[in-house]
Amino acid sequence: MKNVTDSFVFLGHWPSAGSFGFNTDILATNLINLSVVIGVLIFFGKGVLSDLLDNRKQRILNTIRNSEELRGKAVEQLEKARAHLRKVEMEADQFRVNRYSEIERDKMNLINSTYKTLEQLENYKNETFHFEQQRAINQVRQRVFQQALQGALETLNSCLNNELHLRTINANIDMFGAMKEITD
Repeated sequence: MKNVTDSFVFLGHWPSAGSFGFNTDILATNLINLSVVIGVLIFFGKGVLSDLLDNRKQRILNTIRNSEELRGKAVEQLEKARAHLRKVEMEADQFRVNRYSEIERDKMNLINSTYKTLEQLENYKNETFHFEQQRAINQVRQRVFQQALQGALETLNSCLNNELHLRTINANIDMFGAMKEITD
């Protein structure tokens, strides 16, 4: 411990000027050495340090510039994407409107077609009913006519004897002959 305190006491004592020698005091020589080293470093290292700082500054500026360029490209791509999105949305809206219009038109066509089909079916039904009615009327007429004819034939057969029958046939033949002469 005495060496440490002695070295502090020794700091207060400087050798007189004019003598040259080695100073063995570590603390006193360290300060001088450090100041010399720092001075040399500042003198010679100033250029290297400024070059390093300039290079770092350039790299930072280049990185900023590249970032700005990339940001500009990204903004441009974003604008293109937004424009494309707006275009696609407009096309989708137009398609939707056209599709709704087409669906409404198809719906109206289907309704009209259904009404026409129902109307045709109603007409077919009425025609079929009228046809069946006429057919039934004709069948009734035929039956009535057949029954009337049978009744008349039975009446004629029962009333006519052979001689009257021959006279009626001859009269009818004469009448047909006269009609034939008129038509010729």
